[in-house]
Amino acid sequence: MSSTAHLTWFVRHEFRLAWREWLAMMTGGRRRRNRAVIGLLLFAAILHLPAYAVVARYVDLRFPLDPSSLIVLTATIFLSWALMLSQAIESVTRVFYARADLDLIMSSPAKLTNIFSIRIAAIALTVSSMALLLSTPFVDVLVYLGGPRWLAGFGVVLAIGLSAAAAAIAVTAFLFRLIGPSRTRLVAQIVSAVIGAGFVIALQVVAVLSYGTLSRFAFLTSDTAARIAPAPDSLLWWPARASLGDLDIMLLLLAAALVMLGVVMAVFAPRFADTVASVAANPAAVTRGRARAFRSGSRQQALRRKEFLLLRRDPWLLSQTLMQMLYLVPPALMLWRSFSGTSTAIVLITPVIVMAAGQLAGGLAWLTISGEDAPDLVATAPLLPSRVTRAKVEVVLIAIAAIFAPLVATLAFASPQQAAVTAIAIVIATASAAAVQLWFRAQAKRSQFRRRQTSSRIATFAEAFSSIGWAATAALVLTIPSAALVSGILTLLTLVIAWKISPRR
Repeated sequence: MSSTAHLTWFVRHEFRLAWREWLAMMTGGRRRRNRAVIGLLLFAAILHLPAYAVVARYVDLRFPLDPSSLIVLTATIFLSWALMLSQAIESVTRVFYARADLDLIMSSPAKLTNIFSIRIAAIALTVSSMALLLSTPFVDVLVYLGGPRWLAGFGVVLAIGLSAAAAAIAVTAFLFRLIGPSRTRLVAQIVSAVIGAGFVIALQVVAVLSYGTLSRFAFLTSDTAARIAPAPDSLLWWPARASLGDLDIMLLLLAAALVMLGVVMAVFAPRFADTVASVAANPAAVTRGRARAFRSGSRQQALRRKEFLLLRRDPWLLSQTLMQMLYLVPPALMLWRSFSGTSTAIVLITPVIVMAAGQLAGGLAWLTISGEDAPDLVATAPLLPSRVTRAKVEVVLIAIAAIFAPLVATLAFASPQQAAVTAIAIVIATASAAAVQLWFRAQAKRSQFRRRQTSSRIATFAEAFSSIGWAATAALVLTIPSAALVSGILTLLTLVIAWKISPRR
C-alpha cells in the first residue's frame, strides 16, 4: 500500500472516530441512534426560536458602533473563543489519554509527521464543527432577517474554532515538554477549567469590586471601559467588524487562523512522535508509593474510603469541580463587600451557592451510584444493598459539606439567618440530586462521566430543575416568604413526577 493510501485511510479513520465520539456523546451510547439523531435535529430546529428572541433586535447593527456596544460584542466573541479553547484543550488531552490506538499509530508504516498532522487537523475540524453547529441557529436568524451580509458570521466562527484548536495543541505540547506526560493530564484539566470560566469570572470580579454587582456587563458598558478602549480602526475590533458583515476582514481572520494552524502542524507534528512515546512509557496511572498499613474499621467505613479514593483519582472530575468552585468566587467577593455595608445584593449569594451545590452533587452522585467500574465486586461485599447505597450517598453529602461549609460559615458572620437558609437548601438540593440518580440509576463506567447527561434526558432535566427550584426557593425565603411556599411546592412536584416515571420506582 502506498504512502498516499495510508494517509487516506488514516483520514477516514480519524473522522470515523470523531463521528463515533460525537454520536456517543449525543445519544449516551444507546443503540437506537437514528431516532436519537432525528431528535437532535428537531431540537436544533427548535433552537431557532430562542435564537430569534436573542438576536432579532440586532439585525440592523452596522459598523461603526458606539463604544459600549463594540466592547460588549468583542467581549462576547472573545468569550466564545475562550470556551472553544477550553474544549479544545480537553479534546487534545483526551486524544492522548483516552484513546487506545497510540501503539497502533507508532507501528504504522506511514510517516509519523504526516499522521500527526492529520490528527491535529481532525481535532481542529472537530472543534470548529461543534462551534458551527451551535452558532447555526443564531446566524440563520440574522441572515433571514438582516440579509446575506450576516453569513460572514460563519467565517468568524470557523476562524475562532481553528485558532482555538491551534492554541490548544500548542499549550498541551508545551505542557508535555515542561512537566512531563504524567502531570500534563491534571494540569491540562485545570487550565481548561480556568480558561473556560476565567473570562466571565474576571468580569464579574471587576464588577463586584467596582460597582457592587454580579452583572458582567456592568464594567463592559461603563464609562471607564469606553475611555480605555482603543480607536475604532484598531485590530482589536476586527472580529466584531467581521461578524457585522465586513467580508474583507473576515477573510483576513480566516486566513490568519489557517496560517496559525499550519504553523502548529509544522512545528509540533514532528515532535508528537516523542510525545506519544513518552505517554506510552508513562500511562499516567501507575505510581509507586510507600506501603500503607492496613486500616481497621467497619465495612461501611471501608466502602466510604474506597469511594473517596476513586473520586480523588477520577480523571475528569477535577475540571468539573474546579469549574463549580470558580463560579463561587464572585459571590464570595460580594459577601466580603457586604460585611460593612447594608447592600441587599448579599441575598444573591444564596441561590448561586445552592445551585452550584445541586449541580456538583448530581455529578458526584452519578459517579458514586451509577459510575461503578466493578459492580460485581461491590455486590460480593458482606453488606446489604441498602447499606451500600447509604454509604455512597453519605460520601456525596460529606463531599458537598466539605466544599461548601467554609462559605456558609463565613456567611453566618454577615447574616446568620441567611446562612441557616443556605445550609438547609444545600442539604435539600444535594439530597434531591442523589435521589434523582438513585431513581434513574443505570450501570455505567466512570469514563462515561462526560456523557452522563445523555444516559437519561429525564434525569438530566429533573436534576437541573431541582437545583434551580431549590435555589429559587431559598432566595424567596429570604425575600418573599409567601412565594417561597409556591416555589417549594412546584420543585417537589417536579421531583414527584420524576419519581413516578422513573424505572426504579
